[in-house]
Amino acid sequence: MNQEDRLAKLKERIREKGRLMVAYSGGVDSSLLAALARDALGDNALAVILDSETLPRGELQQAAALAGQMGLNFRIAGFNILQQEPFQDNTPRRCYICKKSSIALLKSIAAEEGIGSIADGLNRDDCQQWRPGTAACHEEGIWHPLLEAGMGKEDIRAAARELGLPVWNKPSSACLASRIPYGQPITEEMLRMVEAAEDLLKSLGFGQLRVRADGRGARIELEKQDMKKALESGEEIACKLQALGFQYISLDLQGYRSGSMDEVLWTSRD
Repeated sequence: MNQEDRLAKLKERIREKGRLMVAYSGGVDSSLLAALARDALGDNALAVILDSETLPRGELQQAAALAGQMGLNFRIAGFNILQQEPFQDNTPRRCYICKKSSIALLKSIAAEEGIGSIADGLNRDDCQQWRPGTAACHEEGIWHPLLEAGMGKEDIRAAARELGLPVWNKPSSACLASRIPYGQPITEEMLRMVEAAEDLLKSLGFGQLRVRADGRGARIELEKQDMKKALESGEEIACKLQALGFQYISLDLQGYRSGSMDEVLWTSRD
């Protein structure tokens, strides 16, 4: 099936829902889904951004701006996940706990709006990764249209580009809690430190990156082609990150990789 036919079929499946809520983050996956839902359902599609402590402020602003630019029917809902102690404890079930709670909030909004179906941007490639939150989605009946259509990340980027979505090549993002090792409590202070550190590196021209925080240490993950630049600017970077509260700064020689904090789960099972 070619891309045009695939998207047409997706819109038809969305249209069958009558009314649909899209869990929207401003990333390429949820943006493509929200655009298709807008085309299929108009204002009967509602995109909801959950504003939690783990969402970088810049990401929130960009998501809201893009939603307005795209003409989406959207709203921002406060989601205070740090009020939940099981989440703060930061066990390997963290993502499951968060997803369960976020779905409960989405369902309450959907009930108020008379919406019977909630969809997200899960895709084929996501199924290759450790995602305990996906189990919560299955339990709660969340619909995954992109996965159902057999679309992977490259398919989604290609479709978003064809539709003129400005986020078609946006680097992948993840909640700030994913930067903190399991077992280390998640605090507002640490989340803000990580956010500020990543914003600083982005302002210096680095692209896909993560700042992993372990106590007061910052481990920087960059794409391989950016490592030389980081080393050349090492003194400046270290000084600025120390000013944020980190005591020591290191560059991960393995480079950026999604879900690197989960590696300890696999090594501990060997």
